[in-house]
Amino acid sequence: MTDQSTKAGLPAQSPPVEPPRPDQERPKGNWLKGDGAEPLRRNLGLIGVLVILVIIGVVTRPELYGDGTWVKNNLFTILQQASAIGVVTVGMTFVIIGGGIDLSVGAIIALAGVWSTTLATQSYGAAGMIFTALVVGISVGLVNGVLISYGRLVPFIATLAMMVAARGLAAQISGKQTQVSTNATINSIATTKILGIPLLVIILAVVVAAGWVLLNRTTFGRRTVAVGGNPEAARLAGINVRRHTVLLYALSGLCCGIAAIMLTSQATSAQAAMANLYELDAIAAAIIGGTLLSGGRGTIIGALFGVLVFSTITNLFAINNLSTEVQNMVKGGIIVAAVLIQQFRYKSFTHLLGRKPAS
Repeated sequence: MTDQSTKAGLPAQSPPVEPPRPDQERPKGNWLKGDGAEPLRRNLGLIGVLVILVIIGVVTRPELYGDGTWVKNNLFTILQQASAIGVVTVGMTFVIIGGGIDLSVGAIIALAGVWSTTLATQSYGAAGMIFTALVVGISVGLVNGVLISYGRLVPFIATLAMMVAARGLAAQISGKQTQVSTNATINSIATTKILGIPLLVIILAVVVAAGWVLLNRTTFGRRTVAVGGNPEAARLAGINVRRHTVLLYALSGLCCGIAAIMLTSQATSAQAAMANLYELDAIAAAIIGGTLLSGGRGTIIGALFGVLVFSTITNLFAINNLSTEVQNMVKGGIIVAAVLIQQFRYKSFTHLLGRKPAS
């Protein structure tokens, strides 16, 4: 058969080639360039940013970083400062992955905090205060979800209106006054340590772990990615997109309720102006952690690293007595850089660098 093909001018057939095994499909050392490793690449990049920030701190304040006790206490300070906004960022990450946005998280925290510290609510003790904060957060989140899913309002407009309304209601309830928390159990949350670890940090770790499991190991997480990636395809696949969107905003509200208790404990009070601009910090942390603003992709661990980057920057500026204005400019630059990285992904650069010149 081979001789006849050769005489006829046809190329000889090569013997069948056995398909490569999974461990032979990609040369060793190149696994980091695959699409599946992109979250790991981004997280490693954020860890690198954290290392650079620490080095800057060591260079600018060597007398502080030379004290081991101060370094340990400062680490816990950073984690405690990141705890409340970290919890909010977990909920925000789910909403953005699902194709939405929530500009009302700061206002929800304020409303939940004010409502839970009224004299009537405090009379029911710590359990009543926690229950009230969680219910208020979930309820406002449900309203957001219903307006967006069934009212067909754009998420930006719906949550912007809720941001204004919730702040106004919080001011009305509190009479524009700071409400002091007199409950010792609530106030002790900020100072309690378990095995040397602050309780606020433990709460953050539990929420992050629960969020990771929910996103990566449950049907709810897979549906969230599907809804954010292509709502119409998700609907045709049998997912109730409207109901799922409502649940996403309720989840965000739940995280706001938890954060309200955490902030109330730290300040031993609540007011209508609390958690100001938390929505921007949460969105920024989610973005630099790898969550696409267009939806369909994101990671909880990356969002946590984003929160830690911002908290470390805040701490670095504080120990160097630098102004908040400069700090905000630096944060803005980081956000812009993160979005640009999303536009020009690592894969494109490796493809460009690995391209061979034309002969």
